[in-house]
Amino acid sequence: MSDSEDDLPLAQRAVQIKTTASPVHRGSPVPLRMSEDTPDPSQAHTSVYIKTEEDSDDDMPLAMRSNNNAKRSATIKSESDEEDIPLSKKRKKLSLKKTKVKREDESGLATSKRSRAPSSSSDEEDAKPLSKRGKIKKEEKTKKTSKVKKEENEEEIYKWWEASSSGDKQQEQDETTKWMTLQHNGVLFPPDYEPHGVKMKYDGKPITLSPEAEEVASFFAALLESDHAKNPTFQKNFFRDWKDVLKKDPRNPKITSFEKCDFRPIWEKFEKDKEKKKQMTKEEKLRIKEERTKIEEPFIHAYVDGRKEKVGNFRIEPPGLFRGRGDHPKTGTLKQRVAPEQVTLNLSKDAKIPKPPKGHKWADVVNDQTATWLATWKENVNGTIKYVFLAQSSAWKGQSDMQKFDKARDLKKYVKQIRKDYTKELYDKEMAKRQRATAMYLIDRLALRAGNEKGDDEADTVGCCSLRYEHIQLEPPHTLHFDFLGKDSIRYQNSVQVETQVYKNIKLFKKQVGPGSMIFDRLTTTGLNKHLNSCMPGLSAKVFRTYNASHTFQQQLDKLTHKDDSLPDKMLSFNRANRDVAVLCNHQRSASKSHGQMMERLQDRTRALKYQRMKLRHTLFALEPSYKKKSPYNELESDMDDEWIANHETELIVKEREKARIKFEKQNEKLKSEGERPLPESHLKESLKLVDEMEARLIKERKKKGVIEIKGKATTERVLNNIEKMDQRIAAMKIQATDKEENKEIALGTSKMNYIDPRISFAWCQKYDVPVQKVFNKTLLEKFRWAQEVNAKWTF
Repeated sequence: MSDSEDDLPLAQRAVQIKTTASPVHRGSPVPLRMSEDTPDPSQAHTSVYIKTEEDSDDDMPLAMRSNNNAKRSATIKSESDEEDIPLSKKRKKLSLKKTKVKREDESGLATSKRSRAPSSSSDEEDAKPLSKRGKIKKEEKTKKTSKVKKEENEEEIYKWWEASSSGDKQQEQDETTKWMTLQHNGVLFPPDYEPHGVKMKYDGKPITLSPEAEEVASFFAALLESDHAKNPTFQKNFFRDWKDVLKKDPRNPKITSFEKCDFRPIWEKFEKDKEKKKQMTKEEKLRIKEERTKIEEPFIHAYVDGRKEKVGNFRIEPPGLFRGRGDHPKTGTLKQRVAPEQVTLNLSKDAKIPKPPKGHKWADVVNDQTATWLATWKENVNGTIKYVFLAQSSAWKGQSDMQKFDKARDLKKYVKQIRKDYTKELYDKEMAKRQRATAMYLIDRLALRAGNEKGDDEADTVGCCSLRYEHIQLEPPHTLHFDFLGKDSIRYQNSVQVETQVYKNIKLFKKQVGPGSMIFDRLTTTGLNKHLNSCMPGLSAKVFRTYNASHTFQQQLDKLTHKDDSLPDKMLSFNRANRDVAVLCNHQRSASKSHGQMMERLQDRTRALKYQRMKLRHTLFALEPSYKKKSPYNELESDMDDEWIANHETELIVKEREKARIKFEKQNEKLKSEGERPLPESHLKESLKLVDEMEARLIKERKKKGVIEIKGKATTERVLNNIEKMDQRIAAMKIQATDKEENKEIALGTSKMNYIDPRISFAWCQKYDVPVQKVFNKTLLEKFRWAQEVNAKWTF
C-alpha cells in the first residue's frame, strides 16, 4: 500500500457503505447548476422561438412579436424571462403604426399608448414603460439606503480573528473568564394554550375535556396520520402521560382504553385550519409576520463586552410529544410546558434583569463569567440540561470552531507517530493496552465515535468503546462486518478489510467476553481520551474524526476537480467529495418520500429542454436544409414521442393563458397603486387571442412534423448558438439529476457544518472560480466569516 493510501481513512480504501455514483460526461462548459428553485423549463418562455439580439421586447407577448406584418414565425428566444410573463407575450410584436409601442425599458418591456390608461404625468414620465415609471427616485433612495445599511452592518461585525492576529489574544485564550459584561433579555416563552373546543370521541361518544387535557389530546391528533401515531411505543407512552393529565381535573371523563379513543374530529379541525392558512392573502401573512417579528425583536441580540451579538435559539421549546430518533424507548412521552421558575439566567452583576412573564419569577439569576450560556433549564423527558447560547455567527462560536479545526490540522504533525505507537501495541501482552490500540485503530481508520454506555431508558446507540459481541461479524481472512446503531439511532453498516492483527484481536476479544457483552471490556471512553491527550495535547476521538473528515475532503477535492470543468461539474465534484466524508462519518438518512416525485420533475424539465432543442433544430433545417444530414443535429430527441409533445404543448397553452391573466392583474394592481386607471378587459382579450393564435401555430407545426416557415431575422449562426446553449442547459440538468440521486440517502450538511474545515472550501472556491454562495448558504457564510480570509493556495 502506498504512503498516500496510508493517509486515507480505512473506509476510503476498503469495502464500505455502497453509494450510487453515476458517471457524468465532462463536456463543454455549461451554465450555473440549477437549484431546486429553478423554474420548471416546461413553464419557461423559451419553448418555441429564439430571440434575436436586436430585439428588446422580452416582456411583450410572444404571439404579439411573431404575428406582425412580417410573420416572424422563426424568431426563437433562448433564455427564460420572468415566470409571470406569458410565453405568448414574448413572441409577437404589434405593428408600430397601430399601437405606437414605446420600447424604452432596458429589459425590453413594450407598452402601447392605446392599450394603457391615460396618465396625468408629464410626457417624459409617460414615455417610460410601466415597470420604470415613478421608480427612478425610489431606486436611487434604495441604493443609498442599502449602502448605509451595509456600512452599518460591517461596523457591527466584530472581526475577532483580526484582533487575534494583532496580538489581542489574552481574553480569547483565558479559559476561565469568557466575558466581562453580559446583557440580554432572557428567553421567549411559547404562548399559553387557547382551547379550540372541538370534542374528540370516546367509545363513539363526544366527550368534554379540560383545557390541559384537550391540549395533550391535540398533540396526538396533530400527528394522527404520521408514522409516529402508528408506533405502538409512541401510543403507549402518550396514553400513559395523558391519563395522568386527565386525573388532575375531576371534570374529565374516565378514559381507560386507547383503542376507544377517536382523535379524528380534532385532526379534521387542524386540516381545515391548514387550508385556511393557505388561503390567506399576502397582506394577512405579512401582518402575522410583522406581529411575530415585533414579539421576537427584544430577544434577538445580546451585548457581550459592549458589542452586539446574535442569540441562537432564544425560544423555549413548546410542549408536545417527544419523538426522538430511531427506535427511542421514550417516543410519545409528554414534553411538559417549561415555566420561568425552571429557568436560570446568566447576566452581569450590574445588568438589568429581564422581567419574567406576569405572575412568575426566574429560578435564579447568576453571574458566571466562565460560562458562555445565557439561559438554562432542565427538560422532563430525558432529564437533560438545555441551554441558550449565542448564534453560530458569534465570536465565541467562531473562536471555538477555529480552535477545533486548528487542533485537527495540528494532528498532521503527530499522526504518523501515533499510528506507529498503536500499531506496535496491537501485539502487546497486556490485554488492556491491546484493546486500547485496537480501538484507536478503528477510531482512526473508520472515523468511529468513542461511544458511551447507555442506560435502559435511552436509545441503544453505541460507539467504538461500547461495541458489543453482536455488532461485529468476522469473515476470514481479515474482514470485519459492522452493524450497529450510531448517534441519533442512525444504522452503521460497513464491511472493511483490516490489518491481520486487528482481525485476530477482535476475534480474541469476542471469544473472551461472549454474546451480549462489550468487546472492549477493559476500556472506557474516559481512559481512551486520557491516553489520546498524552499522545498530543487536546487530542480526542472527535479530533481524529475531524482530522480524517477534513483530510479526506481535501484529497478528494484535489482528485476530482479540474480547472477546465464547467461550474456544474465543479459543484458535482465538490458534492461527491462531501459525500465521501458523509459516508465516512456515517451521516446518512432515509430517502425522502418525495424523492421519486422530485426525480420525475427533473426528468420532465429535461424533456421540456429537449423539446425546445427540437424546435431549434427544426428552425435550423428550415434555414439550412443541409444540416438534416449532419450529426448531432439530425439525431432524434429521446424521451419524446408524438403523444408527449401534444400533451406538453397543451400544458404550455394552458399555462400561457393563466400567465396572461396574472400579468393583466399585476399590471392593473400596479396602475392602481400609482393612481392610474386600470387597463380595459379588451387588453386581456387581445393577449388571450394571441395565445389562441400561438396554439393554432403549434398544432400546424405538429401536423407538418415540425416544418417551420422562416420569416424575420433568424440566422443559421444564431440558431446554432442557441442550440449550443440548450445543450449546455440539458447537460446541467442531467448533472443536477445525478447529484440528487447520489444524495438521496446521504446527509451532506452535518459534515460541512461540523467536521470539514471551511477554509478548504473557501480556498477551493478561489482556486477554481466558484462563487462561495454555491458552496455555503447565508447562515454558514456568517458562521464561517473567520475562514474567508484564506487564499487559493491554502490546504488542510
